[in-house]
Amino acid sequence: MITAEHREQLRTWFADRLPIDVYEELAEVVVDREEITVIGRIPATESVREFRERTREQRIEVAREAEELYQRKVAWGVESEGERTLFTHLAVPVMTRLRQSERTLLDTLVAGGVARSRADALAWCVRLVGKNTDAWLGDLRDSLEKVQQVRAQGPDQAEAAKPDSGDSRKSGSE
Repeated sequence: MITAEHREQLRTWFADRLPIDVYEELAEVVVDREEITVIGRIPATESVREFRERTREQRIEVAREAEELYQRKVAWGVESEGERTLFTHLAVPVMTRLRQSERTLLDTLVAGGVARSRADALAWCVRLVGKNTDAWLGDLRDSLEKVQQVRAQGPDQAEAAKPDSGDSRKSGSE
């Protein structure tokens, strides 16, 4: 899991490398196991298309460096007038096993025209849960981060940090 400290390090890394005129402000850096998404604010007077053209070479250069360093793809997005637009981002397949009642639910969404396929229906369900449980998911992420911090301070870590004091079985009469 990615900690808040890692996210802040990534944010700082991108803020230090992006030229000043790419974004008005770096809004957010989101990271998971596959991808880093960099989102910045642009002026209302600039379209997403204009932004992409104007900054393409700069973003490619920064992305190449980040992809080599962090072993993740880099995606980009913009915020303007309260709207967020993502581009060059991944859609990663995820496999799951579903019971008949769960497959029936997905098939109902497909039959109702909500989704084109079971995969689309499952993605729709994930987005819906995400929208309706943001606070709960935030609490869960915070709890997982705390677990990582406690593990890092555990007895195994303390033993590894101690200097080697030699073999305690030796007698003091050498």
